[in-house]
Formats: sequence, C-alpha cells, structure tokens
Amino acid sequence: MINRLQSETRSIATASSNYWNQSRRPLASLLFVLPLLLCYEAGILWLGSAAVRNGADIWLKNFLAAAGISSILLLPLLTVAILLAWHHTTGQPWRVSANVIYTMAAESALLAVVLLAIAHVQTNVLSITGVMPTCELNVDQMARDVFGQMVRYFGAGVYEELLFRLILVPLAIILIGLAFASRKIKLAGALLLTSLIFAAAHYIGPQGDAFEVGSFSFRFLAGGFFAVLFICRGFGIAAGTHALYDLMVGFPAS
Repeated sequence: MINRLQSETRSIATASSNYWNQSRRPLASLLFVLPLLLCYEAGILWLGSAAVRNGADIWLKNFLAAAGISSILLLPLLTVAILLAWHHTTGQPWRVSANVIYTMAAESALLAVVLLAIAHVQTNVLSITGVMPTCELNVDQMARDVFGQMVRYFGAGVYEELLFRLILVPLAIILIGLAFASRKIKLAGALLLTSLIFAAAHYIGPQGDAFEVGSFSFRFLAGGFFAVLFICRGFGIAAGTHALYDLMVGFPAS
C-alpha cells in the first residue's frame, strides 16, 4: 500500500513537472492561442466595416504598412512565425500533449479570476466607483453586439501580449542590459517599464479612455501581472489570461 502510494505520488509530481515545462514552450503557446487568433481574424473579416479591431493590432499593422509591408494576413502569419522560430531555438520536441492545452485553458481561467479579484480589492481599497477596467486597448468605437465584443477581446489577448510582452519585454531587457549587467535589475526594469507603457497606452489618442488614477494604477498592476506570467509561464498563459479577464469584465455574471 505504501509503495503504491509513493508510486502514485511520484506519477503526480512527474505529470505536474511535465505540464509546467511543456506549457511554457513556444509551440504549446502557439497551439493554445491559435484558436483565439483565428477567431479574431475571421471575426474581423466576417464583421467587415462593423468590426472593431484591437488597438495593438492596428498599431502593429500600421507599423508594418509604414515599413512598406501591407497585407491583412501578414501580422497573424508573423505571430505564428515568431513562435515557431522561438520554439526552434529552444531545441525542445515538436509535440505537445492535448491534455497540456486543456490544462492551460484551466490555468488561464484561474489566473483571470485572480486578476479579477485583484481588481475588486483595488476598487474597494481606493473606493473607486464605476465599471471594472478592462485591459483592452480601445482606439475605435465600442462594439455593440456580443460577437463583436468577443472578437475584440480575443484580439486583445493575442496582439496586446504580442506587442507589450513578446516584443517589448525582451527589447526592454536588451536596452536595460546596456547599462546594467544584473539579470534581476534587467528583469525588474523591463517589468516596470513595459507595465508603464501598457497602462499609458490605454489613454492615448482621441478614442482612448479618460485618464483616471484608479484605472491607470490597475492597468499598471495588470501589466506587471501579465509580464510575470510571460516570463514565468510563457506567452500562451499570458495571452489566455488576458483574453479571459477581459471576457469576464466585459460579460459579468448576472
């Protein structure tokens, strides 16, 4: 009986370790966010002129257009290519268990609830009134239908994490590394800098939100939360948590 219990304990520990490692792989992140990416891009095409595109999507595509590269398929293909290239550099196996993808969804949902709890605590501590802030960049008119809102939130999960975490966090680490050699300083500096940029981005432009200390401070905390997830748990978990949090705030349980 004791030997059986020890064997089952070791099996659980091994499965937990395998999940922790596999879920952090770029390939797992790609397979996990691919449905969100496809739903967003297909939804934008389906909605046509009524579509409300995510702010990070617009900025990234405008940047590519300014560089002389203009194609509606370029950014999603580039996202896929970045994750595939990143996975290639890791030397990890090119396979991911389906159970890992399902568990990543559960983990993302749990972390989204944690972030929602943080938002509620901050709201109560600062005595903030009004709606719970989302982490989605609104640079266009708000979608009026449920499908349009869901599409926008999926885009927020993928493209805002692509811009602010997958692109800006490594870039910030490199830039801070020019002045500091300490890994801890580079990580802490990148976390703070990208969180500040993420929070500020929600108030940029004529369609940005009106600046409020409460919503800004929460988005700064949320940016740090997503950055920690990206560094510790990978791109997929950060993107999934981001999308699910926005869905929970956008469609609160009655």
